[in-house]
Amino acid sequence: MYRLIPILALFLILTACKKAEVPKPTEQEGATAMALKIVSEAFAHQSAIPKEFTCDGNDVSPPLKWSGVPAAAKSLALICDDPDAPMGTWTHWIMWNLPPSTPGLPEGVPPDSLLPGGIHQGKNSWPKSGYGGPCPPPGNPHRYFFKLFALDTELELPVTANQAGLENAMRGHVLAQAEFYGTYGR
Repeated sequence: MYRLIPILALFLILTACKKAEVPKPTEQEGATAMALKIVSEAFAHQSAIPKEFTCDGNDVSPPLKWSGVPAAAKSLALICDDPDAPMGTWTHWIMWNLPPSTPGLPEGVPPDSLLPGGIHQGKNSWPKSGYGGPCPPPGNPHRYFFKLFALDTELELPVTANQAGLENAMRGHVLAQAEFYGTYGR
């Protein structure tokens, strides 16, 4: 019995210390910035991209929505690419200088290199300005990643910029990023 008392005392001390280590935050203390998130109402993460958003359909950009943009963000950038392309990553769309207050993009963004609000679209791998939908060779479905970046600056890039140029300009300026992907095969 006397042997159990020190063990019981140690158990009680450890239990009390564990509770003291992690105090529950108050509602205000626990409030944190929401993580950056990007989605589409046209298709779910890791699901098939509808044909209308591909070269086999209308080849228009899908609607996108995002949330959780950091308060310090000065602009947003978007990249859509296919890492499964036979010749290496294929760029389908790049945009930069989207205002951080922008909640998303509608379906069918025009392919103009300069859009209202100072939004720029660079060259995809075709090389054309604007969105170019999934158009894989026959075989296994490819993954098409939509990546959103919250930046601490606006970017000075020519409208001829490609994905590598955009990624280089963003280096050191990314506050947060989010991505999701859809699949498409033929």
